Formats: sequence, structure tokens, C-alpha cells
Amino acid sequence: MPPIRVLIVDDSVVVRKVVSDALAVDPGIAIAGTAADGRIALAKIPLLTPDLITLDVEMPGLNGIETLKEIRRLYPKLPVIMFSTMTERGAAITLDALSLGAADYATKPSKSGDPDVAAERVRSELIPKIKAICALRSSEPEPLLEPLRGVPTQNQIAPVAQRQDSSRIDILAIGASTGGPNALAQMLPAFPKNFPVPIVIVQHMPPLFTRLLSERLNDKSKIAIREGEPGQIVEPGVAWIAPGDFHMTVERFGGSVRIVMNQEQPENSCRPAVDVLFRSVAKVYGANSLAVVLTGMGSDGVRGSQHIREQGGRVFVQDEASSVVWGMPGMVAEAGQADDIIPLDIMAYEIVRRIKNSRSAPALAPSHVVSAMNPLP
Repeated sequence: MPPIRVLIVDDSVVVRKVVSDALAVDPGIAIAGTAADGRIALAKIPLLTPDLITLDVEMPGLNGIETLKEIRRLYPKLPVIMFSTMTERGAAITLDALSLGAADYATKPSKSGDPDVAAERVRSELIPKIKAICALRSSEPEPLLEPLRGVPTQNQIAPVAQRQDSSRIDILAIGASTGGPNALAQMLPAFPKNFPVPIVIVQHMPPLFTRLLSERLNDKSKIAIREGEPGQIVEPGVAWIAPGDFHMTVERFGGSVRIVMNQEQPENSCRPAVDVLFRSVAKVYGANSLAVVLTGMGSDGVRGSQHIREQGGRVFVQDEASSVVWGMPGMVAEAGQADDIIPLDIMAYEIVRRIKNSRSAPALAPSHVVSAMNPLP
């Protein structure tokens, strides 16, 4: 399998060199070329035929968003990873880029920092994302890149034996990573205002990003969506997103369940981690839990899903075709911990239907979803 060809687009010569040198050490990646701005990048794409582009968010002339729009128009299947600064403006622009079709983002190395430290951070953060996003460049069924060996494709997953849905569902827990912001933006606005259970979410993102994401999702949704805060009571019709760099859990205090935060060691190299949240949901809600694992790279969520199912709860995963990366959901399915594998475009409907049925009420589905498909019995 030939190496993944990457085009690096950044107005800083220092950043271009740091990123190029960091990626060049991996034999599975080749530097197709570099470009100092968006216009040069657009001119080079047909000549260099890259498999993936890393794109600076803020550039003079044609900025990252404008360049991304042109790439999406001219090369709709060419994956783009945005390079973002850890600032409010950088985070906001990155979320704009994700909504416009960027596959993922990475933290931009500082121009003035230690180049060795910057290179190591680029290697540890960017190389796995490049390989995960480009893993399915070929139609061959075998995973193509050694670090991803063992990640299943959906047609290699044996169906999980169906269990009788008998327990009342009292909470919805969601885990997501790469591609998650767009998946959440499609799913959460489809929930009705009277959504009958609380929602707790881990989306792998750094601080600041999670706050802006929750604000944007709240603006688009009928339910309330908030960044998690310690001590808050979980309530029906409210979704809580774990803040970046904090594990979020739920704990019972007397007659209420509240949000709890900690900064214990990362799990699966993640903080917040899906496994941490799911374990707490399994402990507090047991068989009354419904967990959903959406698109994302890595294996976070597998052990947490096992805890939920061992307590009698249910686990849904997003299907491979609608996932940006079928790592997290695919790993849960391969481990035999998925009760259902569901396309993203009907995930909201299935969640609402199962919850309402479990609570002995007629199924309630978002009207725009029902109008687009035959309601299930």
C-alpha cells in the first residue's frame, strides 16, 4: 500500500517545516508538498494529488474557511484536517470548518516554542488522525494501515443476539470523537422539546471548544444543551456535554442525580473519556441506561459499553457508512457490546422510539424524520 500523501498548507514557514519533519518520520506518510496560502494550495492540488490536506485556519488572502469551501466544491471527498490555535477565535473558526465538512482538527504548534516538543506533539496528535481518516482509501476489506490493524469493517461484524427490551430507559449517554460535532448537530436538534430523559455526552475536545460546541448546539436544538457543571442536577430534556480536560460522571445524592467532575488520569489517552462517563451511568442507572457510541477514532467506549450491558442497559452504535471514522463504534460492535448498529440519519428517531416505548407511551418521533421514512411498528 503506498504511503498517504499529505499537502501541508500554512502561511508560517516555521510551522510548515515542523509539520513536514514530524510527519516525514512515519513510513506510512509522504509529504506531497507544502503551500503558503489557500490560492497556492488550490493550484497545487491537481498537480500533487494529495490524499489529505492539513489546512491552517487563519491565513492572509484566502483564509482557511474560504479555502475549505473551494476544496469541498472542487474535491468533495478529499479529507481536510484543520490546524487551529487554542483561542476563542480559533475554536469558533474550527467549529465553522467542521460544519463545512472538515474531517477533523489538530492544535497548531507554536512558532516560538521548542521545535522538538512541537514536533512530538504533531506526531502524537496528527499521525493517528491522518491514518484513521485515510484508512479506507481502498475498497479492500482488510484494514490498510498497521496501527489500525484489527479495526473491523461493518460486514465483518456478526449480528449481536437481540435481547428483549423490557427495562424503562431513564438516561441517554453519548460518546463521540472524530466527526462527532457534525453527528451531534444532526442528531440532537431532531429530539423533541419534551424529550423525557436527561442526556450526558462526551465529545473528545479540548477546553473552550466544548463550551462553544454546547452553545452552538443549544441554538439549533429544541432541548437545552449545556456544558457540564459540577453539582448540576440532571433533568429530562437537558443535555450536558463534558468540558474539555475534565472527566464527567453522574452520581446519586439522595433523591437526585448530579454531575460530578474530576481531573484523574486520562483513559484511552482521553480526558474526558467515554468509558469514565459510561461506567458511572451503569452504576447509577443500571438496566435503565441507553448508551450511544457515535463516529470517532480509537477504542474509547468499549469497556464502558460492556459495563452498561452487564447491568442490563442497551448500547447503540453509529453504522460504518455514516461515520467519518468507524473506530469507536466499530470497536464496540466487534467486542459484541452493540445491541443495534444504526445509520446516523435515523439514529434520533430510533432513540426516541425506544425510549418512549420503554416508558409505556406511544412512540414519539421527530416529525421531519417520520415524514421521510415509514414509521416503525
